[in-house]
Amino acid sequence: MKKYVLIYGLIMGTILCVNALYQVNLCYTNPDFQSNDVLGYTALIVIFSLIFFGIRNYRNKQLDGVITFGKAFKMGAIIAFTSATMYVVVWLFYYYLVVPDFLDHYIPHVLKEASRNGATQAELAQKTTEMKQFEEMYQNPAFVVLTTYAEVLPIGLVVAFISSLILKSKSGRSEASANNFA
Repeated sequence: MKKYVLIYGLIMGTILCVNALYQVNLCYTNPDFQSNDVLGYTALIVIFSLIFFGIRNYRNKQLDGVITFGKAFKMGAIIAFTSATMYVVVWLFYYYLVVPDFLDHYIPHVLKEASRNGATQAELAQKTTEMKQFEEMYQNPAFVVLTTYAEVLPIGLVVAFISSLILKSKSGRSEASANNFA
């Protein structure tokens, strides 16, 4: 199982990191950048769909087509955690070493997006206060780690759960095939 976890976790982690760094650079270098949360979360779901293929390949190649929900979910969760950890580590290095002033670009972007989406002056004032609080909390590295995990890990766990439901099996393919020929 370790082999599949490493392969799929590292592939997913790499794709997550490339996607995130691309998005960060767009926001960082282009003040008129318009983000799309639906597109962003759709991309994360597509990336995390590799969990399905990791579990399926492990089930079919190592377990003769048989895997329990628990074992499938455990494997999917570990793959998700592996890729999320890679994402967190890359973000920490990138944030602290390359773009330590990222929030100076990100906060105006968030406020501009809120304004574009029709926020009232009162809502903008509230959002400004929230973003100042976020900026203060982001000075704590533990908060940075937790926030970064929270961006991707829940999606990975949901995909692992759904994949496990789809892929669980109590009997092998050879047994099912034998019953079809009898």
